[in-house]
Amino acid sequence: MIPHSAWPVDPGVILPFLVAVLLIELTPGPNMGWLALVAAGRGRIAGLAAVAGVTLGLTVWMLAAVAGLTQALLRAPALYQGLRWAGVAFLLWLAWEAWRVPPDRTAPVTAETRRGLFLRGLTGNLLNPKAAVFYVALLPGFLRPDHGAAWVQALWLGSLHIVIAVIIHAAIVLGADRAGHVALTRTQGPMVRALMAGGIAAVAVWTAWSTR
Repeated sequence: MIPHSAWPVDPGVILPFLVAVLLIELTPGPNMGWLALVAAGRGRIAGLAAVAGVTLGLTVWMLAAVAGLTQALLRAPALYQGLRWAGVAFLLWLAWEAWRVPPDRTAPVTAETRRGLFLRGLTGNLLNPKAAVFYVALLPGFLRPDHGAAWVQALWLGSLHIVIAVIIHAAIVLGADRAGHVALTRTQGPMVRALMAGGIAAVAVWTAWSTR
């Protein structure tokens, strides 16, 4: 049996950390809304490409938190606000794009399409200050001085969060894909574009409100 002190993280914090992560990830937010809309409008493959970009963005923020860079961001109000509004502007641009280009589930999801959605997911998360706040606010409460170095513990716990986020985001994509298949066979034309664009615009408004 591995001695308690030999674990890189305190085994007693793993379950509470997973519960906290599940509650946070299951709370409606920008990632959940955008991924659902992508999967509903373009299908499962497109949605999973977007999940890959979102995951890389979260990983970058997690590694930045481990290195102590996110604390510096949150201590600079002007930088934080600039990042926040850049993220909102990016989501509004995605809403305009959704209005301009109607979703077509019958169109093949090409490598270029997957790459574009991957980059949109990555950019959207790099411009999402909520990810920085998440790691700065949550991780320190689960670190224990009698275990590994703080950065090692943060890396382990952050990696657990990434795994949970991937599972939940993939489940959202699969569910939205099925729902979108039904909805888009009954609704066509400008109404579809309005619903998709309006949904992403609502995500942008939610982001502006929740990161204020």
